[in-house]
Amino acid sequence: MTGAARPLIAVPARFSAGASALRHAAEVNARALVEAVWRAGGEPATIHPHAPGGRADPADTAARLARFDGLLLPGGGDLAPHRYGARHTHDSVYDVDDEQDAFDLEAARQARALELPLLAVCRGLQVVNTALGGTLHQDMGGPGRDHRHLRHRVRLTPGSALHRVTGTDRTEASCYHHQHIDRLGTGLTITARATDGTVEAVEAPDTPGWFLAVQWHPEDTAPTDPAQHRLFTALVTAARARRAARRTPWAG
Repeated sequence: MTGAARPLIAVPARFSAGASALRHAAEVNARALVEAVWRAGGEPATIHPHAPGGRADPADTAARLARFDGLLLPGGGDLAPHRYGARHTHDSVYDVDDEQDAFDLEAARQARALELPLLAVCRGLQVVNTALGGTLHQDMGGPGRDHRHLRHRVRLTPGSALHRVTGTDRTEASCYHHQHIDRLGTGLTITARATDGTVEAVEAPDTPGWFLAVQWHPEDTAPTDPAQHRLFTALVTAARARRAARRTPWAG
């Protein structure tokens, strides 16, 4: 596939204290994630999460996203609990960044308003749930109960978009998280659970636009697992269709 044919997929950067090839603090994305988008036929484009003072301007965020054909909300640190109305912060909450939170939440809102194809991964799922008024369990109970460095079986809801995309009703998910959905956001439907009952995927069947969110990290196993690769292919396919529709002259 030529570069010109690749739909542009925006991937918000993650702030990092440093990177081996850089001398200072960095903005990064997981190589496995951007390579998964590339293998699926997309052009991954890291974007700066601009939200000075912990506030992202809705109009500016919408204008920036409008240039893209799709959005991928990646994993990362925890959302600040006050973002979903919690009055206390659990000791296990880590890597909170007010600017990152503000931008991700606004990007989720604007992507849905723009009907921009959206795939949300791990933290990304939690961002979308929070943006739609949902809440999170701040910790799953510590070692042995969290889903860090874990691969486990997940059951998918038959007939769901996730089921249609992956082509299976069970999949092995590569997980790294200690938080998960508590109260479901408005308009969302649970479409996958782990054997312990943890919500592993959600979608919004009654709203326009293409959207899937998974609590696991499909990029970890996408090179060898066709079901995980299909998540990225579905995002890119939806992004390509949206770009084609926008570029087709109206014939009245």
